[in-house]
Amino acid sequence: MNAFFKRAAGPLAAAVLLAGCAGFAPDGGFGPVADTTRDRLGKDAIWARSDADRNALRDRTRELLAKPLDADAAIQVALLNNAGLQAQYADLGIAEADYVQATRLPNPGFSFSRKTSGDELKIDRAVTIGFMNLLALPFAARIEESRFAQTRLAVADATLRRAEAARRAWVQAVAAEQAARYAEQVRRAAETGALFARDLARAGNVSALDHAREQAFYADAAAQLARARERALSAREQLTRELGLWGGDIAYTLPDRLPDLPKARPAMQDLEGYAVSQRLDLQAGRLQLDSLSRSLGLTRATRFISVLDVSYIHNSETSRPRETGYGIDIEVPLFDWGGARVARAEAVYMQAAARLAEQAINARSLVRETYAGYQARYDIALHYRDEVVPLRKRIVDESLLRYNGMLISVFELLTDAREQVNAVNGYLDAQRDFWLADSDLRGTLGGRLPAAPSVATSATPPAAPSQRQ
Repeated sequence: MNAFFKRAAGPLAAAVLLAGCAGFAPDGGFGPVADTTRDRLGKDAIWARSDADRNALRDRTRELLAKPLDADAAIQVALLNNAGLQAQYADLGIAEADYVQATRLPNPGFSFSRKTSGDELKIDRAVTIGFMNLLALPFAARIEESRFAQTRLAVADATLRRAEAARRAWVQAVAAEQAARYAEQVRRAAETGALFARDLARAGNVSALDHAREQAFYADAAAQLARARERALSAREQLTRELGLWGGDIAYTLPDRLPDLPKARPAMQDLEGYAVSQRLDLQAGRLQLDSLSRSLGLTRATRFISVLDVSYIHNSETSRPRETGYGIDIEVPLFDWGGARVARAEAVYMQAAARLAEQAINARSLVRETYAGYQARYDIALHYRDEVVPLRKRIVDESLLRYNGMLISVFELLTDAREQVNAVNGYLDAQRDFWLADSDLRGTLGGRLPAAPSVATSATPPAAPSQRQ
């Protein structure tokens, strides 16, 4: 018996030394997530795990909300205040607990029985240890450690995606409010034109057709204003959800307009390789594949014998010497040779490998598509800003000169002004679409652009035709 336990002590000690006993990190594994967020976004990510943390986040949030929210401030509020993101951070605690548990030695089993027969008393005692569990301990610990690292990457990726969702919601909300204000200007101008046409019609100086046209334009402008206000409300509520705000905090203010276009169309090189190296979901997929590879190796190693328990026996009986010894419980692979478990592990591994390859291919394609859209939307917005809107403004100016010279009627002037309204609306939409494309490109590249474009914010917005009328 002693020789047996001496022989078993070597593998047991090796298993304990290889596995170690991991403890819980003070930050719960959140450090790499915070570092990635700071490096790629220049923002702070905090996992609130106490009332003090939550109070600090609330104070920081209200400090940011005290002034108009630009895109960077909106992203920071979302990272600090979004409850859904805090729920995803809890995945780190779950994964860390699984990893720490995997490094713990399995508890021994103890059995006790007391039997009597007349004056005879028999007591059986046994202490049992799962020997196979001890041998597999280092491998299981490495597997869980890899899964913990994979979870850190997945949570960091979720943080970056939440930031881009907040950026998109901010763009939509600011653009919608800007469009609503412009629609209000158009409605007021249309109302002025309709009242003017009514007065002329009463004096008999305008046809019923021209009068009806101005009334129809005013009615359409009023309907467009109602739609614009509804879109602005919906976009603002979407942003509020991304920011995780409620109560008095929803009274935040936004800038009056979107940032101007970059001075030149940003040119970026080798975006496919950059995306593959930067995207955290691909890095998490690689770690998952490595973890599955280790798990497959463990399954193959234990395919024949997966249960091996060693026990120490100490029995006593009245008027008889004590009985001591050891026992071994082993699962005999008579019917199940472990082939099904190995086949399943191999299939899971091959499935993960194929999905990772698909993910990488799709990422490359998405980068090409998103960058092409980014360039096209920049060109469209630039065309509206530098060509369409100035030309429509020039037409209105020339029409005004001819109206002052009594060469055209007021209704021809109003018709040209309406075309300018369409041009300005087209520019506002194009400007919004560009910044949405900018956000999409950041997301496909892993949270940041390889060379961030410079953004100017001093240009004057296009003049509203209502001011000309």
